[in-house]
Amino acid sequence: MLDEFLTALDGIIWGPFLLIPLLLGTGIWLTVRLGGVQFTKLGPALSLALIRRSDADGEAGDVSHYQALATALAATVGVGNIAGVATAIHLGGPGALFWMWLSAIFGMAAKYSEAFMGVRFRSTDAKGEISGGPQYYLQRAIPGGLGRFLALFFAIAAVIASFGIGNMTQSNSVAAAMDDTFGVNPTVVGAVLAVLTALVLLGGIKSIAKVTSAFVPLMIVFYVAAGAVVLAINWEGIIPALGLVFTDAFTGTAAVGGFAGAGLAQAVQFGIARGIFSNESGMGSAAIVAAAAKTKHPVRQGLVSMTQTFIDTIIVVSMTGLVILTTGVWQDGKTGAALTAQGFSTGLPGTWGGIIVALSLIFFAYSTVLGWAYYGERNVERLVGLKGVMPYRLIFSAIVFVGATTELSTVWTFSDIANGLMALPNLVGLLICSGLIARETKAYLKADPTLHHEPEVSTIDGIDGLQSVPADR
Repeated sequence: MLDEFLTALDGIIWGPFLLIPLLLGTGIWLTVRLGGVQFTKLGPALSLALIRRSDADGEAGDVSHYQALATALAATVGVGNIAGVATAIHLGGPGALFWMWLSAIFGMAAKYSEAFMGVRFRSTDAKGEISGGPQYYLQRAIPGGLGRFLALFFAIAAVIASFGIGNMTQSNSVAAAMDDTFGVNPTVVGAVLAVLTALVLLGGIKSIAKVTSAFVPLMIVFYVAAGAVVLAINWEGIIPALGLVFTDAFTGTAAVGGFAGAGLAQAVQFGIARGIFSNESGMGSAAIVAAAAKTKHPVRQGLVSMTQTFIDTIIVVSMTGLVILTTGVWQDGKTGAALTAQGFSTGLPGTWGGIIVALSLIFFAYSTVLGWAYYGERNVERLVGLKGVMPYRLIFSAIVFVGATTELSTVWTFSDIANGLMALPNLVGLLICSGLIARETKAYLKADPTLHHEPEVSTIDGIDGLQSVPADR
């Protein structure tokens, strides 16, 4: 009964009349209002994020541009990049990959906007740490009861989601990979993960940022390099695979081999839903860590955060999808991580493919646990104050063990629902605040189009400077 109810609710939230048009519509609207910032400023944004990495004499914050990006990537580059892509293709056909790309392209504008708002309306808590995200900016930017309702709705949904998408599904995937590939008992895996998680979380955002910034880039390069080798070996299949992606995106996919077939609606639904599960654009989660960045201006961190969606979906997700399609394994009827592992195993000699996918899944998933722990605790702090942070950290670490040692079929559906419930208030808020975001963005970029000059915000016409708001309770 519960499974049927959750499945029906998931279908409504992620159906053709609610979240999917809201996500695409918001992304398109923000793209227009911002003048296609994801296209015109991607190069400077990548340079600031990955090469310069920080602002000289940036405003008060806890972590650098790069560390904020690495933590956000840690939270997004997870099971969705390996299992989620495969599931989307299994259920929606090759065309689902096109809709993942499309949701990411327009999602970059949403990611920029929510990160901008996170910095613009951030505050300092009683311990001197930065707090920001939709749980704050929705209330501070939108007057009256609506803003307060949206902020509290988001905070509650985010705490709930942190135990699903950010915890149990991830630790379960790590335990399954360790058991299937290396024969390690899930109980042992769960215990080790729980202890490691607790040790990192006790240090707060600075500890999380140090850990994620050290290994997140390495794990992404490792996985993408392995995928590039598969594509090089199967280079003749790249053009036909791309042809399938673009044609099936608008026609659906006929049954072939072990693939049961999929219509256009399925390609759109599963492509966009799995895309958001992977890159979280529009969910508002990345704004929470963006708010902690040491930055001269909200525009600068917004652009850095925007690159997260590009790296996550346009690079990592594309690699997974093309490996599955060029090797032809998408027709074999498998789904999830097993399908991705089969693609790498088919494309690489010996047993290397399965080992690479298993190791990538382990590191991707664990990094997601750390990133989402921070998201969850900042929303707990918003709801009940600092007194709730330490209990949350301990409970979150214990749930890691539960996730690693429990069957989670229902939790996956629940995670999809929680994702949607987070996105709804945030997207509504971004639409309401789109004028503010566009006005201040255009003013800043007019003064500093290459992000190199770092002008003082007080000298830019139309910008009031960084918002300094005392923590409200």
